[in-house]
Amino acid sequence: MASGFDYIVIGGGSAGSVVAARLSEQPEAKVLLLEAGGTDRSLLLKMPLAFRLLRSKMLFDWGLESEPEPFANDRRVPAARGRVLGGSSSVNGMMYSRGHPRDYDQWAQMGARGWSFDEVLPWFRKSERNWRGASDWHGDGGPLSVSPMSRTDALTRALEATARLAGHPVTDDFEGAQPDGFGLPDLTTRRGVRASASQAFLAPARHRPNLTIITSAQVRRLVIEGGRAVGVDYVSGGVLHTVRAAAEVVLCAGAYASPQILMLSGIGPADRLRQHGIAVAADLGGVGQNLQEHPLAPMSFRARKPFPFGSGLRADKVAASAALWALTGRGMMGTQPLTSIAFHKSREGLEKPDLETMFMPTSFDARVWFPGLRKRAEDRLTVLNVALRPGSRGAVELRSGDPDDKPVIRFNLLSDPSDLAQLRYCARWTRDVLSQGPIADHVGDEAFPGPGARSDAELDAAIRATVVTAQHPVGTCRMGAETDPDAVVDPELRVRGVEGLRIADASIMPTLIGGHTNAPAIMIGERAAAMIRGL
Repeated sequence: MASGFDYIVIGGGSAGSVVAARLSEQPEAKVLLLEAGGTDRSLLLKMPLAFRLLRSKMLFDWGLESEPEPFANDRRVPAARGRVLGGSSSVNGMMYSRGHPRDYDQWAQMGARGWSFDEVLPWFRKSERNWRGASDWHGDGGPLSVSPMSRTDALTRALEATARLAGHPVTDDFEGAQPDGFGLPDLTTRRGVRASASQAFLAPARHRPNLTIITSAQVRRLVIEGGRAVGVDYVSGGVLHTVRAAAEVVLCAGAYASPQILMLSGIGPADRLRQHGIAVAADLGGVGQNLQEHPLAPMSFRARKPFPFGSGLRADKVAASAALWALTGRGMMGTQPLTSIAFHKSREGLEKPDLETMFMPTSFDARVWFPGLRKRAEDRLTVLNVALRPGSRGAVELRSGDPDDKPVIRFNLLSDPSDLAQLRYCARWTRDVLSQGPIADHVGDEAFPGPGARSDAELDAAIRATVVTAQHPVGTCRMGAETDPDAVVDPELRVRGVEGLRIADASIMPTLIGGHTNAPAIMIGERAAAMIRGL
């Protein structure tokens, strides 16, 4: 067994990149980072607008999907996860979103001591280099660049004006004093280039002699001796390697792979492990359970007049935009096609928003076009409705004891009837918003699900036929109090019943936050590294 490392970090994604970089700030600590994906040098990973291509073609992705979803017409739903250095932060939509402050207070109330919003806010601020500068809400000295989106687009102005007329709040900072309402999110970009966790945290640390990064390294299992995690088996270049950690192993492989690696290592529900011929190292029934995802239902509306984004997809304009971006980082290639997002409530009296609606000035099938060669796709406003606090719960389980087999993923989307009811309400809310005020001058007929879908049953049928996830899986190694029998890790992120092993990624979240999960995963990485270092 090769040795020479104090810490082994498994997974170079949003949290793992942070953990490895922060631990290597100690010159005396030797750190190994194992990432199953390849390097993050591709131009497509740097250009923000290429996000659409990355997701439509599932590039740099694990290619996972769910089992047939019984409440969603038995469809298999993609379970997108980045397979590249930086993980999903290298392929996501780059929205900087923390969720609502009360989300973290709820974690603390559920037994995650030390994870209230006031206690996690300093770690959000530590990682951040926000364009606004330092404040009570934001930091300006961290590695992660957070940049603004332009609010000059006519559609954005019209939608915000409509929101005000309808009595909805409009905010210029969802991560500040006004976390709900309409507005544009900030993006994790720097001078028009994607600021992934690997670029923000690992790139500046690569020169450190005590940090070793190995890509294309597929972890098979943890090495457990005497109830302690002492090393890792991994495959690289077709060769099996075993490496030892003198201090700790930190598992940062995400909500799908972290429970899979635990179970392959004998940590999980004992009866199920024995069914796969795996010797039990720690009987933890919560491993792989409590999978939570944001259900997302699309809508689309036809444009009354051409949208600027569609005009910008003309081939000669695309070429000019690419050249401008390459030289300056400016232009459409350096941002996202997003008109607005809204965090809102399905009923009065709620403490925090339970719905998110994203408005995009383009259709899913928009493409580069040129007169006489390829017809311009019809301009549409695409709307993505999201239930932020779903009651449905799923699970991640082993398909077999073979590490090469993909895990069994069951979201159970819409199994809780309240999730379907919220998306149904959100569809009607969206129709109401877009039918009034200045935005109605730009947006016309509903293309999908269409004016014929009016009754509850008709809307429910459309939602079941198209619902997917917002790609925010969490909860499969959830954090809880030491006395919580279903908690996998304690508030110090230590795996119960196994010494020398922590988990630091979105899998430890007790409940989904009411936002996107990249920034919270980075915060978890910051906290984990500080806990390990005793800071």
